Amino acid sequence: MNERYDAVVVGARCAGASTALLLARQGLSVLLIDQDRRGADTLSTLALMRAGVLQLHRWGLLDQVRAAGTPAITRTSFIYGDETITVPIKPKDGVDALYAPRRTVIDALLAEAASASGADVVFGLRLVDLERAPDGRVVGAVLEERGEGMRRVGAGIVIGADGRWSTVVRLVHAATYHEGRHACGVLYTFWPGLENGRSRWYYRPGTSAGVIPTNDGMALVFAAMPQERFADEIPADVEGGYRRVLAECTPELSAELAEKTPSERLRGFLGPPGYLRQSHGPGWALVGDAGYFKDPITAHGISDAMRDAELLARAVGRGSDGALADYQSTRDELSRELFEITDTIAAFEWDLERLKPLHLQLSKTMNNEVEALLSLDAEKPDRRTT
Repeated sequence: MNERYDAVVVGARCAGASTALLLARQGLSVLLIDQDRRGADTLSTLALMRAGVLQLHRWGLLDQVRAAGTPAITRTSFIYGDETITVPIKPKDGVDALYAPRRTVIDALLAEAASASGADVVFGLRLVDLERAPDGRVVGAVLEERGEGMRRVGAGIVIGADGRWSTVVRLVHAATYHEGRHACGVLYTFWPGLENGRSRWYYRPGTSAGVIPTNDGMALVFAAMPQERFADEIPADVEGGYRRVLAECTPELSAELAEKTPSERLRGFLGPPGYLRQSHGPGWALVGDAGYFKDPITAHGISDAMRDAELLARAVGRGSDGALADYQSTRDELSRELFEITDTIAAFEWDLERLKPLHLQLSKTMNNEVEALLSLDAEKPDRRTT
């Protein structure tokens, strides 16, 4: 590691690794750190929406996702009770299909791309504190390596990409200025031998489920329910609760899984309602779940992370606090409607006839997001070094 960098990025998953990659490609000196080990898994619904796949295409990384054996999802089915609506994924703007790579694949791929672009990438290194100038501006980071002592690194900016329980958020006292009202509970695991060219999203009042094809011939199968039901039923009987929700939501899928054995243990998520946080200040910024989080029921988190990584990297490249403020306002403009729709769906207070128009509006919002990303190609990010 050097004694000083243009940017220190804390957190080397989708948001942080993407940000480091794009900053390094602008010619900035970048340190990307993560306290976890390289290639570690994490809770995730895995699905990339069109915006996420578009980002990988624009960055020249989509072929690597395919080469890792990630299946191409060419159709997606929405099953409302007994009604199935299947939508083909139309090839456009370099996106020929959707993908859902395991986090062990996509996080590692992005971190390796950041390293190949010139970033210093160090795992097993955690942020302990921030260094500040007399006027309070963040000017560096205090880091600790496992089994080693503290190390101080100067930085033009410290970027928190370290998730919902972000250390950077705590150290800069980043305020939450918008909160959701609802959150669902989710259980998921991985199953072999399911259809891998189509994702399936099931809905019945009070329940939701999904099948998302991923690497190694597996599919992530989730069961979602209102947060209150999760808290009441699941702790006492995790596997039974998972199978009950699947059977209620989709007897067809439940029967399909009856003779199969999952490849991994069940994982559960009972998160807080979504939020938008203050995501920039003197010498610091936030990206990914550290600054913006919404319920996983719409499976848009990774796509958000890669979208916002580019918005932030371009703002950092411009080199002004005003550019960082513009990053936050643009992020919010692209996120607000998606946030509110997701919050409404996570409440599970809908019937199927109310849910369908919510999904149509969600689709329109995602299309607007894609158009916003394509418009970035008309701009050239600033390149600067210290």
